[in-house]
Amino acid sequence: MSAKDIFHHAVRSALVKEGWKISHDPLTITSEDITFFVDLGGECLITAERDSKKIAVEIKSFLRDSMMPDFHTAIGQVLNYHLALSKVEPERVLYLAIPNDVYESFFSKQFVKRAIKHHQIKLIVFNPDTEEVVQWL
Repeated sequence: MSAKDIFHHAVRSALVKEGWKISHDPLTITSEDITFFVDLGGECLITAERDSKKIAVEIKSFLRDSMMPDFHTAIGQVLNYHLALSKVEPERVLYLAIPNDVYESFFSKQFVKRAIKHHQIKLIVFNPDTEEVVQWL
């Protein structure tokens, strides 16, 4: 199991503030003899439907001077986790959580936008200082 991201607590706290129950920390997925550890798993009761929505969240800080290596790692992890989840928990929606300053600077670049759209990656943009979700994309 890998070490927790520097913003792990901030994202966890932000999700709880939004009404999510953290059900897994980390979420362990085993698919075809490979075990993956997604940072968080959460559930939220949707009252109107009397059903629950399940998410998986991979957290990335992007603290290096060059963000491309972190971007490559994040995309690779998200694609693999998505494939594994599609087999064992297809109802769980996978998100990549990123700090709002990274979203505004690096994720505003055309190539990055195109890659996120192409791979249909869902994002949680969070403020690490206030421990709040800024937007769900």
